Amino acid sequence: MPKTVILAASLPAEPERLYEMYLDPHEHAAWTGHPVTIEARVGAPFRAFGGILSGKVLHLEPKRVIVQSWRSGNWAKDDVDATLVLTFVKEPQGARIELHHVNVPDGDFAGVTHGWEKFYWTPWRAYLEKKAKG
Repeated sequence: MPKTVILAASLPAEPERLYEMYLDPHEHAAWTGHPVTIEARVGAPFRAFGGILSGKVLHLEPKRVIVQSWRSGNWAKDDVDATLVLTFVKEPQGARIELHHVNVPDGDFAGVTHGWEKFYWTPWRAYLEKKAKG
């Protein structure tokens, strides 16, 4: 039975900046270390990590919310696409990204949950801290 991943990460940048970085293919690739296909347009395709992740942009609330369909190449063909909702919230030291990843297949729940920290939050934080130091 599909599950929902709910996570949050605090990063040292303004919410608007994080929103823009996620939707910019060059910056998204800069912190993940892999080419990314994405753009700030509803209907735009999304591909990351050599096509292991794919989907499309479903909804945008500029500078605040990104909604994507999202699928891993590790999932069975009959698994439904997941829906990813990223909300960008101001915090005193930057911003918090609140993540709701709905319909993640049970068999990949742990991998997806761990993957967000390993492949997104940790390298994104390191990238921002390195840029801040010059």
